Amino acid sequence: MIQAVRSAFALPDLRKKILYTFLILAIYRLFSHVPVPGVNAGALEDLFASNQLLGLLDLLSGGAMANFSIMAMGVYPYITATIILQLLTPIIPALQNLQKEGEQGRNKLNRYGWYMTVPLAILQAYGQAVLMTQMSGGVPILDQFGFRTAPVTTVAILMTMTAGTLFAVWLGELISEQGIGNGTSIIILGGIVTRLPQNILNLIVGEQWLVLILFVIITLITVFGIVLVQEGKLMIWVQYSSRTLGQRGGRLRQTRSVRTHIPLRVNMAGMIPLIFAQSLMVFPSTIAGYFLAPAGQEAQGFAQTAAYWVDQVFNPNYNIYWPLYFLMVVFFTYFYTDVIFQQQNMAENLRKQGASIPGIRPGKRTEGYLTEKVRRITLVGALFLGVVAVLPWLVDLLVKLFPGVGTGITGSGVMLISSTGLLITVGVVLDTMRQLEAQLQMRHYDKFLRRGILG
Repeated sequence: MIQAVRSAFALPDLRKKILYTFLILAIYRLFSHVPVPGVNAGALEDLFASNQLLGLLDLLSGGAMANFSIMAMGVYPYITATIILQLLTPIIPALQNLQKEGEQGRNKLNRYGWYMTVPLAILQAYGQAVLMTQMSGGVPILDQFGFRTAPVTTVAILMTMTAGTLFAVWLGELISEQGIGNGTSIIILGGIVTRLPQNILNLIVGEQWLVLILFVIITLITVFGIVLVQEGKLMIWVQYSSRTLGQRGGRLRQTRSVRTHIPLRVNMAGMIPLIFAQSLMVFPSTIAGYFLAPAGQEAQGFAQTAAYWVDQVFNPNYNIYWPLYFLMVVFFTYFYTDVIFQQQNMAENLRKQGASIPGIRPGKRTEGYLTEKVRRITLVGALFLGVVAVLPWLVDLLVKLFPGVGTGITGSGVMLISSTGLLITVGVVLDTMRQLEAQLQMRHYDKFLRRGILG
């Protein structure tokens, strides 16, 4: 990896791409510190310290939501729009046809994603402001917000936050086109990594050496597991039949049959199952919080009793939450992997290319064979993602086994980067390094061709 970075900086065009990526990240981080007018900073800090759902949204915004800046939603509405389009594609024939049209069809789907992002961003901006005010115990996060009390200010805030999301997505596309790596993922990565030095510095200043050592050990083990699973593939051998290319000198030319393989990834779903599961798990507890009995009083009536039990099940402070969270991650891993695999239409593409899996008939047999293989290897990826999701809870249980050593230490305290953040970080770094190595290989190949032609 280090050698690849050195080689990239030695080439002027790649060095320019890398520096351009850092420049765009700096611009995004600069705007993420520009707050929306009228923010109550104290109430906002207290709210984020006690809510996991907002922590997830802050993660996807690249850290901008904790400041309630104009970039507070980050690229989250765009990610939501992209996921919705992916889920709708197998259902709507028109979207299926666009997906089959190649680059032109993908450009139209991307444009639909932009169109869908705007209303989603407006709805999310309004929902964030209202929900955060309600969750803060009535303390207003925004001093002037509401269509009845301040309609002009409310519209201005919504439009500003929506424009911030579109600006963030545009910056991400600039990185994808003129920089290195996937722009949207790198923007999220930038928000995650910028917090790490401050968290480590706080431990050093507080002389919490045990927590720091545990963090390093657990992070290294987790990163090793993530790399192992993310890079894990099952190779399916494929045979391409011989083809007639035409006549030459009165004789037919034929290519020999070629045997190659197609890789099936162990984790096709990436981090999406964790986002789905965590959003779904935290939502019932948030709604139940509006109906809970006041502190120190027993629940009375059906609403308060139901809210009490919902809070017991879906509250991360109780142990029952984490096994349920694990099962939800496993379910969504299978669900999303199946959606992605069906969209690839691999069996049909192999048939069109004159390829077949040895011993398996083309068509339905091939499709069933590949589906069975994908679902088997997905079990490994699903269980791994489930373990990563509940890692803070597992660390907490481990620390409690040593009461004398683990006094005052919690799993969330040891995990300075959330499990979702760690998965995003490793995944984005691996993808960026693959793109960087591909760029290096292409340039070395071009140099080799030029030498061959001139020599």
